[in-house]
Amino acid sequence: MNLENVKVLTVAEMRAADRYTIEKGTPSKVLMKRAAQGVYDAYGGWKGAKTLVVCGSGNNGGDGYALAEILQEKGEDVTLLLLYDRFSEDGRYYHERCVRRGVRELRRGTDEVRFGAYDILVDCMLGTGFRGTPEEPIASAIREINRARAAGGPFVISVDINSGMNGDTGEGALAVKSDLTVSVGFLKTGFFRGRAGEWVGALTNVDIGIETADPSIGHSL
Repeated sequence: MNLENVKVLTVAEMRAADRYTIEKGTPSKVLMKRAAQGVYDAYGGWKGAKTLVVCGSGNNGGDGYALAEILQEKGEDVTLLLLYDRFSEDGRYYHERCVRRGVRELRRGTDEVRFGAYDILVDCMLGTGFRGTPEEPIASAIREINRARAAGGPFVISVDINSGMNGDTGEGALAVKSDLTVSVGFLKTGFFRGRAGEWVGALTNVDIGIETADPSIGHSL
């Protein structure tokens, strides 16, 4: 994807754009479904693959549940890995839809998980607002994803941002190393700073209809 005309925003600017779009009348659940559809459309290798979607407790995890529902609808082999038994409001909504559809799920600490047994690993653990060093159970999940990838195993997709990476600075003590990162709405400044080059493989962005209150906010590459 040509990213030259895609705006680059800070995390604070991105949050403000989310709020503005929702206040203008687009429900947050609609934006989450659009994000998941955008991730699905951004990668052409789902068909016939075994996919594990690794979900945290926030809206990034919610994107994962919405993506799992889409994959299930397409007849693909998808499994959810829940790192927590708590959800954001929209995340709970899409998780419940997955439960009703019978999407297979595993729980960290309860079920045995072999990351290397999957063709695709989808990172939906931490969003753009994360700062600092990931804690358990996310830290060990990041390490296992990276080990499986390094061993020549799964194709790794990070949704919106690589979990563990600072969305403004690109720094991170521990972060997912992706083959593909699908940014949602707008690119984040962290993709072009700090250690981002160590974490981010291919980078694309999906437009889900998020608007900024001031068109002059952000800058293009």
